[in-house]
Amino acid sequence: MNAIVKPPFRREAMRIAGKLVQTDETVEVFNPYDNSVVGTVPAARPEHVRGAFAKARAFKPKLTRYERQQILQKTAELLRDRKEEFARLIVAETGLCWKDGLYEASRAYDVWSFAAQLTIRDDGEIYACDISPMGKARKIFTTRTPLLGVISAITPFNHPLNMVSHKLAPAIATNNRVVLKPTELTPLTALALADVLYEAGLPPEMLSVVTGAPSAMGDAMITDPDADLVTFTGSVRVGKHIANIAGYKRVVLELGGNDPLIVMEDADLDRAAELAVAGATKNSGQRCTAVKRILVVDAVADEFSKLVVEKARRLKSGDPVDPSTDVGTVINERSAILFENRVNEAVGLGAEVLHGAPRQGALFAPTVVDHVPYGCELVRQETFGPVIPIIRCPDDIAEVIRISNSTAYGLSSGVCTDRLDYINRFVTELEVGTVNVWEVPGYRIEMSPFGGIKDSGLGDKEGVAEAMKGFTHVRTWSMPWTA
Repeated sequence: MNAIVKPPFRREAMRIAGKLVQTDETVEVFNPYDNSVVGTVPAARPEHVRGAFAKARAFKPKLTRYERQQILQKTAELLRDRKEEFARLIVAETGLCWKDGLYEASRAYDVWSFAAQLTIRDDGEIYACDISPMGKARKIFTTRTPLLGVISAITPFNHPLNMVSHKLAPAIATNNRVVLKPTELTPLTALALADVLYEAGLPPEMLSVVTGAPSAMGDAMITDPDADLVTFTGSVRVGKHIANIAGYKRVVLELGGNDPLIVMEDADLDRAAELAVAGATKNSGQRCTAVKRILVVDAVADEFSKLVVEKARRLKSGDPVDPSTDVGTVINERSAILFENRVNEAVGLGAEVLHGAPRQGALFAPTVVDHVPYGCELVRQETFGPVIPIIRCPDDIAEVIRISNSTAYGLSSGVCTDRLDYINRFVTELEVGTVNVWEVPGYRIEMSPFGGIKDSGLGDKEGVAEAMKGFTHVRTWSMPWTA
């Protein structure tokens, strides 16, 4: 495989019920590494969004479980067979390194394959009615039905294939129709995925993809009268805006994270340092579940800090298409400048940079910062890049938990300890949706429930199995039934 081969320039169209739709105005898609234009997409207006929802609502899917399973599994297999093609596209529009692009393209198989397997499972329930003195000889049955309206799906830049897959696969598995708006920063992968779905046999009316800047048509995705549910992954600011204007419809919000990796005094420090560096730098640190804060107790902080620097120095930052690169760019120079400023502010408050390199455009190298004050912007806000910030904590688990819970976020966490009493307290007292023992905060499988609390979301869960429940109505029915 020659990873240096770049995909050709793509002048894309929207997919509205399978039809290719262009507009007079276009949005350019840039490669963050060299700022070259890798493609263009149409700049949709509200009327395009309205048309997509109207076409979706007018179509009534009647796919059997078997037919849905076949479409989903065929999609999984096509993505598996074309993973290098998708990886090239991901690298071109995100600036992620080839290793990360290939990893994401490979992950997508699981999402679609798991959805295919779950589709053929009927998760209805049965309740006997003769269980009380006032009972009757009846049974109550439940079944799940698709939404009456359409799912509005809005996705971010950091996982342009996998995040879209987590919206679309559960929707198709439950016979729903979707209008998708990928971010204008990385829309090319989503459009390529739509073509794969059509090829796999999905009725085109079940999926439309609209593109463009949210300032021009974003609110139309939220307020459309035919949208029954809005599923969004992205920033807290936009998520709260959606919650405010969505009106009487369901919203599923997977928002930001400020995830800690906690290292206690009994931890295997080499193993913990490996998790810290990998968790903070994979995907250029652009994951809501990336390690954003490393909370280490004073007793082992000096030794742990040295190990983190040692491992960070092994990482190569540079040209994303070079197969030996470990960390590519962040999404754009504006973001890299923000991270640079936050590091500088932390230094001004007493932190110390132990490893890093000067920023070059959107290329922000892995940067180890020690003695970080836990209240500074670098670790209080979500720093969406490959910064490795070490916060030294008192040798007191209560203080560690207090510091961990001190931000507005509550998505995931990782803890490095073998003590069962510590683990019990972390699982019980950390204000997060996930606690992973001896793993990075982001560890999960594509099927398992995933989501956060506080400013990280409303508690609704993603993951294929949970999303399939969230994308359906429960209908109950009963009938006479003698023992």
